[in-house]
Amino acid sequence: MSVQGLLGIKKAIANLNPEHVRQMAERPLRIAICAADPERYAVIQAFLLGNLNPERRRESLAHLHPGYEPGQVPYDLVIYDSAVNVPTQRFVFRPDRTDELLHRILKTYPDLGVALARAFPPFRQPYVETVIRKTSNENTLFSLATALPDVIPSIFEVPWAVAEFASDTAFLTANQLRMAFLIAAASDREVGYREQKSEIASVIAGAFGWRAIARQLVGKIPLGGGLIAKSAVAYAGTRVIGLSLERLYKFGYTYSRQERVTMYADAIEQGKKVAGRLIQYWRPGLLKEATWKGVTSAK
Repeated sequence: MSVQGLLGIKKAIANLNPEHVRQMAERPLRIAICAADPERYAVIQAFLLGNLNPERRRESLAHLHPGYEPGQVPYDLVIYDSAVNVPTQRFVFRPDRTDELLHRILKTYPDLGVALARAFPPFRQPYVETVIRKTSNENTLFSLATALPDVIPSIFEVPWAVAEFASDTAFLTANQLRMAFLIAAASDREVGYREQKSEIASVIAGAFGWRAIARQLVGKIPLGGGLIAKSAVAYAGTRVIGLSLERLYKFGYTYSRQERVTMYADAIEQGKKVAGRLIQYWRPGLLKEATWKGVTSAK
């Protein structure tokens, strides 16, 4: 682990403030539930509260309000019982289609995601899955952008990012740390450098391992394939970290070494597909060009 690499990571994470994640997670919510009768209201309420402990249940219960009439104090979210006549495109609770409801709400109100996940257990897994997928894709894109700066513009914005990074490792690691903060907050765990010191140490230590793998792969594969390999490693490393953190916060322990090896192999394959699609979009002829060069050089 080089001193320069550590200084680059330090510079990047200096702009990463866990307090922002805490504020998003702890923001007050006003959620209206419109049900046909008290019994149906209780069913929706019980679904949202899940198996929370008594203290957390009281806190989360304060976010829920029965009934809704236009012109009342604004609500962040209104959920309707399927037995109530509601306008189209509203959020309707159906016991046999709860996954669809959760995903629609998170997609419509992404800024509420971490607060909803912290307060209501059913939102946690879909929200964490979204965070892991988004962060993995961002890191894949950034890996490509550093290799093709004249082709791939900055098409995504990361609010905490500094103008320049000492290396792509610094960016990828800082983005993974932000993911760790979001997953902890969504899991109703403590958020911060001190509170998550062991998880943060693992992320930083792993960053240089992923980079070494990427360098080795890129050096052995022609141009287009090398870009895919480098970016796939960024995707896989980020995804495995995210899934491991999810497991840790959910059950109190993470995956075994062999399980992580298997997960990493699967994630590499997924990362190749993501990177391939991005390259094909931004530089359609690059992969064909690399393949042709590989064939002609072999001859």
